[in-house]
Amino acid sequence: MSDAVLTLDLPFAERLASGKVREIYALGADLMLVATDRISAFDVVMREGVPGKGRVLTETTAFWLRHLADVVPNHFLSADVEDWPEVPAQYHDLLRGRAMRCRRCEPLPVEWVVRGYLTGSGWVDYQRDGRVSGIDLPAGLQHASQFAEPLLTPSTKAESGHDEPIDFDRCVDLVGADVAHAARSVALELYTRGNQHANERGIVIADTKFEFGLHDGQLMLIDECLTPDSSRFWPAEEVTPGGKPTQYDKQHLRDWLLRQDWDRTPPPPPLPDGVVASTARTYQDIQARLTS
Repeated sequence: MSDAVLTLDLPFAERLASGKVREIYALGADLMLVATDRISAFDVVMREGVPGKGRVLTETTAFWLRHLADVVPNHFLSADVEDWPEVPAQYHDLLRGRAMRCRRCEPLPVEWVVRGYLTGSGWVDYQRDGRVSGIDLPAGLQHASQFAEPLLTPSTKAESGHDEPIDFDRCVDLVGADVAHAARSVALELYTRGNQHANERGIVIADTKFEFGLHDGQLMLIDECLTPDSSRFWPAEEVTPGGKPTQYDKQHLRDWLLRQDWDRTPPPPPLPDGVVASTARTYQDIQARLTS
């Protein structure tokens, strides 16, 4: 599994930021977002990568940004590296499929999490006090129950550690009432439209997160969109109240790590080739199903 792209050396461009998976570079007046094959679990980046994962994330995001462009403008400009004069030809093979050219936007300091089903941290919250992110819910719901309407459960964007849930009033404090209401409206519509498309292909989007920014005062969808890294995908035939549907993401990796004698701090244990290969197949499968 040595063909995974974990690091990038792009001397022709200024690196502006580096995340767990993505690298952000200046490209003229625009940005170039490059998705590596790095993978994280429990907020720790693994030493091994998942071959092809960066291309899955980038190509899936580009598909959704085109498909949902009528809901809200987005920062996507191009994924055709050969058309970018700033990129030397010798880097085309490396960047093809894993790089997007995007407008520069001012990111909002909020992650706009939308939940359609009761699972994850929402299920934990509900079992404790009958609420999810402070939103009261009917009694008697079970794991994987579908909400009557999708819920917006925003969170902070932590520089390190875990994001923290916040209520909508706090969103208003952070970004202003007009922007907060607009972002809430389009986040819910993006989820609804995305889930409808996925349902037609036998997939349920249990929950996801969106990020928005401002470009010349206009709200724009930025970063990744409805990928296996930002969303929880389930096979539709397995979704029933009380069930535990299979997750089309890195759950196989998480399950393997939970069986290891590891305290969830760096360094992580070495990943077996089989775990890496099965994770790669999962990412490739969900991309093929969603973007067909």
